[in-house]
Amino acid sequence: MNTSLKKENKPLLVGLTGGIGSGKSTVAKVFKSLGVPIFNSDTEAKKIINNDEEVIKQITAEFGAVYENGKLNAQKMAEVVFDDDKLLAKINNIIHPKVAVYFERWVAENKNAPILIKEAAILIESGAYKQMDKIILVTASKQIRIERVMNRDIISENKVRDRMKAQLSDKEKLTYADFTIINDNEQLVIPQVLNAYGKLKTI
Repeated sequence: MNTSLKKENKPLLVGLTGGIGSGKSTVAKVFKSLGVPIFNSDTEAKKIINNDEEVIKQITAEFGAVYENGKLNAQKMAEVVFDDDKLLAKINNIIHPKVAVYFERWVAENKNAPILIKEAAILIESGAYKQMDKIILVTASKQIRIERVMNRDIISENKVRDRMKAQLSDKEKLTYADFTIINDNEQLVIPQVLNAYGKLKTI
């Protein structure tokens, strides 16, 4: 843990991550109900993609006509980048530095909160985990995650598997995690969140 943050009475920065379909948002909602402010990186990224003129220009220059009526055609973009690691890296390099700036601003606005959570699907892959004091990993079996995403996004199993390939496996992410919450439709999530929350409050 970064002890300097605690000494200066700054918020404890906690990263909340997990593979696609793991149920991060469910866990985030429980923390939010406990009064913990949540920064949703994916939501902020979508706002940036559609409203930041500099980002719109960069994406258009790299990927062509992927905007329709002033909004990014997410499905069209996904079909382009999820099949190409280099293109995926390019879009991430455009968006994630902007998300980081927005996050820093958000932290400053919420500086009086004892704990702040940054929810991000690729927290570890993007390197953003380095700015966190603690990491919470949400896990579920690959099959459960596939079924969730298929139902949520109305896409094929192959499409989901392609998206999974762009992320680290749970096994790889576990080496970075301070807390693990299992969201497998069998184990209760709320007690696990309460346990992690109780421990975070003592740091």
